[in-house]
Amino acid sequence: MRDLAVSFKDIELAALRLRGAIAPTPVVAAPALSALAGAEILLKLETQHRTGSFKERGALNKLLSLDKAARQRGVVAMSAGNHAQGVAYHASRLSIPARIVMPEGTPFIKIERTEAFGAKVLLKGAGLVAAREAAAALAREEGLVFVHPYDDPAVIAGQGTIALELLAERRDFDAVVVPVGGGGLVSGIAVALKAQRPQIEIIGVQSSLYPSMARLMGGRDESPLPELPTLAEGIAVKEPGELTREIVKALVSDILLVDEAAIEVATLALLERQKLVVEGAGAAGLAALLSSPQKFAGRRVAVIVSGGNIDSRLLASILMRGLVREGRFVRLRAELPDVPGALSRISGVIGKRGGNIVEVHHQRLFHDVSVKRAELDIVVETQNRRHVEELIEALLVAGFPTRLLSGNGEPGGPA
Repeated sequence: MRDLAVSFKDIELAALRLRGAIAPTPVVAAPALSALAGAEILLKLETQHRTGSFKERGALNKLLSLDKAARQRGVVAMSAGNHAQGVAYHASRLSIPARIVMPEGTPFIKIERTEAFGAKVLLKGAGLVAAREAAAALAREEGLVFVHPYDDPAVIAGQGTIALELLAERRDFDAVVVPVGGGGLVSGIAVALKAQRPQIEIIGVQSSLYPSMARLMGGRDESPLPELPTLAEGIAVKEPGELTREIVKALVSDILLVDEAAIEVATLALLERQKLVVEGAGAAGLAALLSSPQKFAGRRVAVIVSGGNIDSRLLASILMRGLVREGRFVRLRAELPDVPGALSRISGVIGKRGGNIVEVHHQRLFHDVSVKRAELDIVVETQNRRHVEELIEALLVAGFPTRLLSGNGEPGGPA
């Protein structure tokens, strides 16, 4: 560990710097999630910071390490999310001029939040790689300090303070699961934990769409990754850091990959079972436990919940999709005679059996049915899948042929 870019002493020094400026985040038991995963889960809630993410730790440690002259010149960072807000917030507190370079397509809400913390936002490039190059060029041209989101010893050491807090509250876990993008978070945690509890297994988790660090550890192809939309934006990193990759290779035992469906399920589980609003990257750790139950069965596992900054519209969509997946929100297609009172009769059958009709679309012209009949697409709020089956059976008995529609409006999907 002495040959790595960050030492345990660096992390201890970072903890001293951050004391009083960043409050320790809680470690909470999660019995409902534990029952779901088949392992005892402890959650380290990095969602509780002012900007909603662990990124504040590394950003502030880097800013506090600067001398007076560097602080006066100012800093520049590249980010489209949590790192931007962490740098902006603490630079403003410390009266350090800050510029944040974001890709040109960054959603306005992210720009607005970053500017609200006092930073000047510059839009450069089509993606994060181009934005990073623009930020580095600006640092060279104007003598600014470039605050890298993950590949900087001070940033890595700041993230490592999470592990010190975790061990201060609980020392009885045997594994920790950490979301991995560029590797700064898992690197800092790994250095701190291995220095104090070498037997603890460090497991990283990445989006299957952005498996950059996993490919490096497996010695697989390092060809460029495509830019793909993902729920786990916070760990959508195409190229891990030079410093972090060496730490990960030395100290991290495995990196698991989780797909978009698993991240979505985990985000919903944290909301419904733990009452936590978490972004996709923050839910990746739980997604790994739910996707690989055999690896964690019977173990006590600490899961780093790295951030809670999720768009409200995206969260609403996840909630509704969860209801559909669990059979609590369905679309039925029923055939009925095109006569007065038929629609009322169908409504009565559904209402009598406890279904709540949310939406109705009456089709007479565009379906392959007799001119004397019509089709009715009905969105119904239900209790569960069994309730759906009961509603369909009741409609059939009442003389209305009915089938469940899948999410794309075509017949199919389990009831």
